[in-house]
Amino acid sequence: MTKALTAIGMMSGTSMDGVDAALIETDGSDIRALGPTVSRPYTAGERKALVAALEAATALTDRDSRPGAVAAAERIVTEAHAETVERLLRDLGRAPETIDLIGFHGQTVLHRPEQRLTIQIGDGQALADRLGIDVVCDFRGRDVAAGGQGAPFVPVYHRALAGRDRLDLPIVVVNLGGVGNVTFIGKGDPLAFDTGPGNALIDDWVHQRTGEPYDADGRLAAAGTVDAAVLSELLDNPYFSEAPPKSLDRNDFSIAPVAGLSLEDGAATLAAFTAATVTGAARWFPEPARQWIVVGGGVRNPTILGMLSERLAVPVVTGEVVGWASDFIEAQAFGFMAVRSVRGLPLTFPTTTGIAAPLSGGTLVRACPAWRI
Repeated sequence: MTKALTAIGMMSGTSMDGVDAALIETDGSDIRALGPTVSRPYTAGERKALVAALEAATALTDRDSRPGAVAAAERIVTEAHAETVERLLRDLGRAPETIDLIGFHGQTVLHRPEQRLTIQIGDGQALADRLGIDVVCDFRGRDVAAGGQGAPFVPVYHRALAGRDRLDLPIVVVNLGGVGNVTFIGKGDPLAFDTGPGNALIDDWVHQRTGEPYDADGRLAAAGTVDAAVLSELLDNPYFSEAPPKSLDRNDFSIAPVAGLSLEDGAATLAAFTAATVTGAARWFPEPARQWIVVGGGVRNPTILGMLSERLAVPVVTGEVVGWASDFIEAQAFGFMAVRSVRGLPLTFPTTTGIAAPLSGGTLVRACPAWRI
């Protein structure tokens, strides 16, 4: 049996609400143990800086370029991730040298795989040196450079979870972050792709109208009425008829079509848009799934969950129903993939990113902390 490593995986997703961290013990193939988790929300000022970085990044053509706003956001992202790991270690009463690896995804500010360009900010060397723990970062770069979509990346972990729990296949795992994506797990390698907006448009809409960061408990959407004409306009996008593999940038869709609606009707229409694009993904699956398991921030929006159930003829459940920690799946996944990376195991597959053959990825950054000198 291959020796398991102890890793802390971290994720700051397209919703830009904060940093999640999770402890995992794995050999890169099997999940031996899942440990404690922790979250660190971004402050309003930090999120404003990240939004500024997103806007500045639209002009970038060099993935290593860090103009002013992007450089400022990178410092914020690195600091926030360091603080999150330090808090987790304090909570556990563990020293840094008891952790083998950190899986550090960073914050995506631009994703244009058609240009072989994807940019995730976060200084892996600075993080490794501060924490005194080796870091695996830049997970997406190798895939995109080789012609892959660079997303979704978590399906290999979804498959490991399903195998650990001996779930009755086939199943679909739906991740509702800022962008929505699905993983079909049946025979062979997982099939996965981005479906459309997850929470990003609803978050933007609510924040613009109320100053609140999201539609708490889906209450605004529940109080509104879906505008069928606007929904049809939103769905009239060539992306949805493209066969996978395919992926999206957070800014590929906008809230402009709902601008004339009330707060509640806009939220309801955007929720319906998310549900329609997620369930529409079924056209690309080789066979019907036995159940759809929803993870990510979207599990806290019962209006979207209800719309998914209405559109599907099989059970739609949250990750918690099958014993998963919905909010921390991606953080756990990047700890899992950090171990896979150092062991040369594939992270992406032709059926997930369109890469020509299964491909490993990630860059190992060695720590040079004071306690190692």
